[in-house]
Amino acid sequence: MDKLRVLVVDDHPLFREGIVSILNNQPDIEVVGEASDGLEALVMARHLRPSIVLMDISMPGTNGIEATRLIKRELPDVYVVMLTVRDEDEKLLEAIKSGAQGYLLKTIRAQQLIDMLYAAQRGEPTISPPLANRILDEFRRMANRPPTAAADAPALDPLTPREREVLDLVARGASDREIAQALVISVYTVKAHMRSILSKLQVSSRRQAAQLAKRDG
Repeated sequence: MDKLRVLVVDDHPLFREGIVSILNNQPDIEVVGEASDGLEALVMARHLRPSIVLMDISMPGTNGIEATRLIKRELPDVYVVMLTVRDEDEKLLEAIKSGAQGYLLKTIRAQQLIDMLYAAQRGEPTISPPLANRILDEFRRMANRPPTAAADAPALDPLTPREREVLDLVARGASDREIAQALVISVYTVKAHMRSILSKLQVSSRRQAAQLAKRDG
């Protein structure tokens, strides 16, 4: 069996180093990289092609949920396991919707973490039992919840104000360079915003994103 290649992402160096030390002591696990924020994790995942990304959910800047969306969009075969100190229902479900296949509490024991990673390698779900029960309970509540006006909410709601500005210019036919000049940002930043927009709107092209923008005014 090939070694399990793991990218560890956490903005707390002490915790991150502890995880790395634990994993590097396992003969069948190799830590291929460390990142301290979501964008760094995306860049490293592109180059390192890990089997699994251990992703802290709460980080400044690009958090774990957004980073998971971006990574899964570009690298769908990478298995993302979220790490959190709190079992918040909202973040738990949002992480799963973003493409995470696992969700673990940071309070688990070292051996439990290792066992979960091997389970992930076998394609098995990696969710701490208490969290699995909360997921089932939440989906039961959602199934019994009557339809509300929220179902008709505009598709653009998840976008940040800056992403709305970028999308507005896209809908007007502006190129990346023209958008960069209009908003006084770099072309690289424009492209990063576009990747985030496409991920959040769950569309595959600028044209589809522009159509949604026009539909929602």
